Amino acid sequence: MQAGKLRHRVRFERPANTQDPVTGEPKPGWEPVVTLWASIEALSAREFIAAKAGQVEVTARIGIRYHPAIDDTMRAVHGDTVYDIHGVLPDPRSRRHYLTLPVSEGVKDG
Repeated sequence: MQAGKLRHRVRFERPANTQDPVTGEPKPGWEPVVTLWASIEALSAREFIAAKAGQVEVTARIGIRYHPAIDDTMRAVHGDTVYDIHGVLPDPRSRRHYLTLPVSEGVKDG
């Protein structure tokens, strides 16, 4: 992967319980893990009807340098866009140089 393609700052977050400051009740949320330079390439867009509401799912691919903390339970955030990570694919030769992440956006928030 060429360094020039890694031009987007992407924050990776994992699910975590947060505490409501008023009630002290735990609620589901997200905690940041790491922010990395990445390439983001849109692959396709698909429209469908779910729960009587039109939605669009955009499929993309995020490329990053290898990082051991990244897994498919996380989500990626770039600006206001939240991507669901569907898998973590290591590079075919060394498995330690870069990762390719198939992602989607627009269906849920991660």
